[in-house]
Amino acid sequence: MSTTPLTVRGAEKLKAELQRLKTQERPDVVRAIAEARAQGDLSENAEYDAAKDRQGFIEGRIKELEGKLATAQIIDPATLAPQAQRRVVFGATVELEDEDTGKRVTYQIVGEDEADVKQGLLNVASPIARALIGKEEGDSAEVKAPGGTHHYEIVSVRYE
Repeated sequence: MSTTPLTVRGAEKLKAELQRLKTQERPDVVRAIAEARAQGDLSENAEYDAAKDRQGFIEGRIKELEGKLATAQIIDPATLAPQAQRRVVFGATVELEDEDTGKRVTYQIVGEDEADVKQGLLNVASPIARALIGKEEGDSAEVKAPGGTHHYEIVSVRYE
């Protein structure tokens, strides 16, 4: 069984979503189904069909979240050994400078479920993250992306 890498923040986010689905969304959809049933003929009841579809989505998402949390490998970057903190690993926050344009960007390398490039959260399986893993401050990384090849210098590596 493969593990799902998550930061502590990412695991908490998934747990909160699971809790919300179980304590709020699930009871709400059960009430909606009961109300739709009370209206009579279910064969032409759009509210009933919509509620049943919503219930299916909620139950599927609950199972998905429970599965991910059961196989989660929760990694707290702040607890890494000092020698590991010089290298880019899962959970690291990396400041990069594009060697061609001089533009600087900062990313944290996180799990798939946490990734959001607009917020600076980079999927560990992305081309940029794969090119950075194992490198240290001052190293250059060549990133082959759909838009072409980019060269970045690693300005800093932090663990927060």
